[in-house]
Amino acid sequence: MSYGIVAIGESLGESVEVTDAEIEKYTTSHETVRSWGYRRFRRADDGVLLTDLAVQACEQALKEAAVDAAEVDLVVLAIADFAEYLCWDAAAAVQGRIGAVNAEAILVNQACCSGVMAFDTAAGRFATHENYHHALIVASNRICDTYQNRMETSTSVLSDGAVAALVRRGHERGRWLATETISDGRYANFFRMDVGGTAHPFGVDGAGDKDDLQKQANPLGRVAEILGNDARRMLEFFNKFGGNMRVAVDRVCARTGIAPGEIKRFLHLNDNQQAMADIAKVLDVPLERFNGDLALDLGHFGSADQMLGLHRLTQAGELQDGDIVALTTLGGGMHWAVTLLRI
Repeated sequence: MSYGIVAIGESLGESVEVTDAEIEKYTTSHETVRSWGYRRFRRADDGVLLTDLAVQACEQALKEAAVDAAEVDLVVLAIADFAEYLCWDAAAAVQGRIGAVNAEAILVNQACCSGVMAFDTAAGRFATHENYHHALIVASNRICDTYQNRMETSTSVLSDGAVAALVRRGHERGRWLATETISDGRYANFFRMDVGGTAHPFGVDGAGDKDDLQKQANPLGRVAEILGNDARRMLEFFNKFGGNMRVAVDRVCARTGIAPGEIKRFLHLNDNQQAMADIAKVLDVPLERFNGDLALDLGHFGSADQMLGLHRLTQAGELQDGDIVALTTLGGGMHWAVTLLRI
C-alpha cells in the first residue's frame, strides 16, 4: 500500500498572546499556566465552528494540489471530541460542503490520537478500494467553552484550527509507511464527561446545569478518583504515558525496518514544555528533534497538531526529500499512536 501527501492546507484561529490578562479569562492558576511555557495560542472568532475550519483547510489543500473536489474519493475527518451537533455526521457535512460528491466520508473520533490514526484509516480504504486515488485527511479542533476550559481542561493551552492533507495513491513524497496504535481500555474513563450521554442525559435531574459542567471542566483532577485512590495504580498509569509511546515507536520501526535513530523529526502533540521533554527522554531522542518550540507558539489543536507541525516544518525548509518523520500522540481511550512518513 503506497500513498503520499500532495499538498497541505490549514485554517487557524486568531493568534493570541498568553498574557496575564488572557490567563485571567480562563483560570486563576497563573503560575501553572506560565510553567507550561506557551507563548501564543489560536482562538477562532465567534460563529466559526469546527466544520467551518475543516472546510477552509480542505479547500486550501485542494487549491494547492490543483485537484478538483469531484476527484476526491475519500474524506477522513479527525476530531478530538465535539462537533457542532448530536446525531450528525460532521465528516459527511465537510464532504458535502467542499463538493466532494464522489467521495466516501469517514469520521475518526479517538481524542487527540485521531489525526495520527486517520492515516491508517486512509491506508485501509486505499488497500480495499482499488479505484480510490485521492483522499483528504483533515483534522479539526474547535473548543466549546461551555464544556472545556482552554487552560484547565488539560495540561496544554487549547487552540482552534484545522489542517488538511490531500493524499494520492502512488505519490512518493510525504509517503505513508506505517501506523501503530496501542489501546488500553482500562483507562477509558479518563477524560469522560459524566453528563450529556444516554446514561445521564442533559435536562434530567439537573444534568447539564452550570455546576454539573464545572465539575467536568478539569478531568485531570479526577485521576485519583478513577483509579480508586490507589497509589500503585496511579504510578502505573502515569508511567504508561511515556512507556506505551516508546513501545508504539519501537513496533512501527520494527515493521518498517527503520531504526529509531533514522527518524529525522518527531512531531508530537503540542503538549507543554515539560511533557515534551519527558517524552523525548523516554524515547531517548534529543529534544531538538521534537516540535516543542513550535508547539509553544501555536497551542494544542487536539488531533491536528502533527499535520500542522509537518506543514510548518516543510514550509520552513527543515525537511528534505527522504527524511523520515514520526507523528506521535497519546489521548483519551487511552490510545498511543505513531505514523511514519518519508518526505
